[in-house]
Amino acid sequence: MELLFVAVFLQLSSPCFGYPTGAPTSTCEDMMPRHAGVQPQPIPAPYTILTSARKFQTGKPVTVTITGSDYKGVLLEARSAASQTALGTWGNPPTNTKFLKCSGNAQGAITHANTNTKDSTTTFSWIPPNINSTIYFMATVAQERTVYWLNIRSETLTRESGGIDLAAGGHPGMAGQGFLKLFALCLLVLLITPR
Repeated sequence: MELLFVAVFLQLSSPCFGYPTGAPTSTCEDMMPRHAGVQPQPIPAPYTILTSARKFQTGKPVTVTITGSDYKGVLLEARSAASQTALGTWGNPPTNTKFLKCSGNAQGAITHANTNTKDSTTTFSWIPPNINSTIYFMATVAQERTVYWLNIRSETLTRESGGIDLAAGGHPGMAGQGFLKLFALCLLVLLITPR
């Protein structure tokens, strides 16, 4: 009977102790943990968000790492300066983390799956969407339930340009058409040039 009482108490009071199995979807926009009676740390975060590249291409994964002290909780999203909507999708979450549905996207964010320790060897893979705006990564990182930092931001990434830019509204068939037009022009020049 006592065991049943303890189990019911823990289940009912779990919101008071934070979210040990991941952030709720209600935190997607403001990224604020709902840890009762606890505020974010006012001092600079001991964490840095590093990326494998400063430029991105649609569909080409970017590796993201949170460096610094060990941590237990995390909420990680990609955003643009224009909105607080989670952008792109995340690849398979590393051990002790999971997807969080944000902005209607089932893989729009990453959060912790448990309170096991995560560290700088925990790497995340983000897959860029078809966008032209610059992006950055935003995180909330918790060393423990009562110690967390809000709005940790990475450097800005810009879209890589060059080549035939299909993501700017082109169509895959246009690449072939562009080549054919160039080939026809070269052939025409060869035919009309005196020998």
